[in-house]
Amino acid sequence: MARICQLTGKKRIKGHKVSHSNIKTKRVFAPNLQTKKFFIPEENSWVTLKISTSALRTIDKKGISACIKKYKEKGKI
Repeated sequence: MARICQLTGKKRIKGHKVSHSNIKTKRVFAPNLQTKKFFIPEENSWVTLKISTSALRTIDKKGISACIKKYKEKGKI
């Protein structure tokens, strides 16, 4: 499976690793993804998501139902 957050759509970005002598080499910055299992009370079911830690903090703050509803409206899910 790709390294993409299933909720927010965050994915790898490219950049440079810069040495002390200012030599630039290509590298990638990967999002911090975690596999978590959530219970959705409205559907009375469990769902497993691969999400970024920033999305996990948002879920802790607002709740899984509100986050799923928000990202469905934006068309990310």
